[in-house]
Amino acid sequence: MKSIEVVMLPVTDREKAKDFYQKLGFKLIMEVPSGHDETWTQMGLPGSEATISLGKFHAIICETDDIAQEVENIIAKGIEIGEIDDTPWGKFAWVKDPDGNGLCLHQK
Repeated sequence: MKSIEVVMLPVTDREKAKDFYQKLGFKLIMEVPSGHDETWTQMGLPGSEATISLGKFHAIICETDDIAQEVENIIAKGIEIGEIDDTPWGKFAWVKDPDGNGLCLHQK
């Protein structure tokens, strides 16, 4: 893993949350349908590479250059991780910490 790419924040009202973060200075990066009747709303601060996504659950998405190698390394450490999901937005693999917090690997 080389960087935190997106912090997913659970919100009850996406539009209200989007308005709140825009008032704080966040800019809308993208807002697109993401399947399952969901919308991917991604926002960021000007000049920052890390962003937030407003959704239904919390997770941290970490960027990697080689997701297959990262998954292999995690399994070698005895940590359970999900299958690599190949999507139009890149490859993803999910892991949960001991408290159930989601961490997602993402390869563009």
